[in-house]
Amino acid sequence: MELLEHWQKTTNLVAPSTLPDVWSRHLADSAQLSGLAPKARLWLDLGSGGGFPGMVVAILRSGDPDFRMHLVESNHKKCAFLGQVARAVEAPVDIHAMRIEQFAENAQSLRPDVVSARALAPLPRLLELAEPFLRGETRGLFLKGRETEAEIASAQDRWSFDHACHPSLTADDARIVEITNLRRRPA
Repeated sequence: MELLEHWQKTTNLVAPSTLPDVWSRHLADSAQLSGLAPKARLWLDLGSGGGFPGMVVAILRSGDPDFRMHLVESNHKKCAFLGQVARAVEAPVDIHAMRIEQFAENAQSLRPDVVSARALAPLPRLLELAEPFLRGETRGLFLKGRETEAEIASAQDRWSFDHACHPSLTADDARIVEITNLRRRPA
């Protein structure tokens, strides 16, 4: 928490209006993903920003020697923050300071069990970014807000996928969208 407050002064890690509620708005919100994939060994978090949800999940799973989190974030200041947090808490993370599209080109062999994102993009765009990694048994776990159903409907115009909506434990109007079997629809 101290690191977040310190870095927030110079780097926009979270919306300033959410700082008083950081425990419920960011930490608990992120932590709930871990319970949806307790056996995941390799996790990929896209657009990691201030570490939500990826760093939080990595911290929760840090006692598992077989667990590894990959954080992808293009903002180098945010990556510096993530690196400082990872060192301070000895989190099992690899931080990739690059755009998601660039990471996808360079990490073709990465086969995560879970791909996650929070507040990154609307679901149609998010699926486009996650597609290179959502293969086989890999699941997407995406934290979404009050527009969840509209985002799913919009994504189904371009994509075919199975999905489940899990209620958020931290906000009545939010959902965790679980995506499997992602395929592009024929043009």
